Amino acid sequence: METNLQVEWNNDKELFALIRKELFTAVIGDIMDKMGMYHQFLPPNIRSIRDDMFVVGRAMTVLEADVSSLGESTSKNPVLSKTFGYMLEALDDLKEDEIYICSGSSPSYALWGEIMSARAKMLGAAGAIVNGYSRDTNGILALDFPCFSMGNYAQDQAPRGKVIDWRVPICINNIMIQDGDILIGDIDGVCLVPKEHEVEVFTRALEKARSEKVVLKKVLEGMGAKEAFDTYGIM
Repeated sequence: METNLQVEWNNDKELFALIRKELFTAVIGDIMDKMGMYHQFLPPNIRSIRDDMFVVGRAMTVLEADVSSLGESTSKNPVLSKTFGYMLEALDDLKEDEIYICSGSSPSYALWGEIMSARAKMLGAAGAIVNGYSRDTNGILALDFPCFSMGNYAQDQAPRGKVIDWRVPICINNIMIQDGDILIGDIDGVCLVPKEHEVEVFTRALEKARSEKVVLKKVLEGMGAKEAFDTYGIM
């Protein structure tokens, strides 16, 4: 697909509004495949806690580690003597339209909950994505705060894990996530758009999404699949 990269947005607010209105993870992923970026989706077990949740924003990366609270009094690292490590500081550092995305620990306890959601929402954050579990599900749903996780599990992180840094590169299944990359999540999963490619990815994705509507209309009018693909190059 050729594009002259005529950008239709001037800032993040305008870009995110376009994404919410016209795009979805499948079409964005298709464009990244075309660009040779074949590993941009987080694992399929990281899903929204309610099917209609949609999230888009810039990553605020958080690095978690398995650390027992039994070692708080003996640790040589001052970070590990804190109940949650740097989790509270990281949470308070969230900016408008950012997504708290956390990885690094084993999937054996919850990395996100209701009070964290309330604080994030007050700060104008877009959502949370964790490579682990979330809890206080009814409370998060009542707040209508977008949350993507491996599922619902009440076991707490406090005696089991700590945030050891934030706004640093993190990995989820060998997918490198940089602070400031763009994340999009919907019912079909979560994809990552590296910030250095965002203009091309979203320009081309908007073109493809609009073309797909034309193809869908033609197919609903009776056009065959092969004819549609031969004509429009989309299926």
